Amino acid sequence: MAVFFDPFPIIYSADLPAATRFYRDLLGFTQTYRYPADGPPEFVVLRLDGGTIGLAAATSGQVGAHGEPMSPRSAGRSFELCVYATDVDEAVTALRAAGVSILVEPADQPWGERMAYAADPDGTPVMIAARHE
Repeated sequence: MAVFFDPFPIIYSADLPAATRFYRDLLGFTQTYRYPADGPPEFVVLRLDGGTIGLAAATSGQVGAHGEPMSPRSAGRSFELCVYATDVDEAVTALRAAGVSILVEPADQPWGERMAYAADPDGTPVMIAARHE
């Protein structure tokens, strides 16, 4: 059975650079990851005192990674949880067998992770991810 670890919230923002500055410059978070490395950021990871958050761009018309359309209204109110797993495919199989709705099937991502999306009982997207070795 897959083992889960390293949970962190992902917050969608209509102005990712401004949100990054807020959390980094005003609240003292340290940026530990940025995608893509060049050009406008689409996703950043920030860390503070052992805690981690992700910030993602919520652009009007964009489809979120969990398959639902984003809008400026999504920013500031949209949340998902990322949980790492030892094996995404195994985790999805077990979740599906338990009656969990799978929103997005496992797939390799260009930033080097394999990920899928499930829905919690309230419909909140939960990203299940594994880092490629």
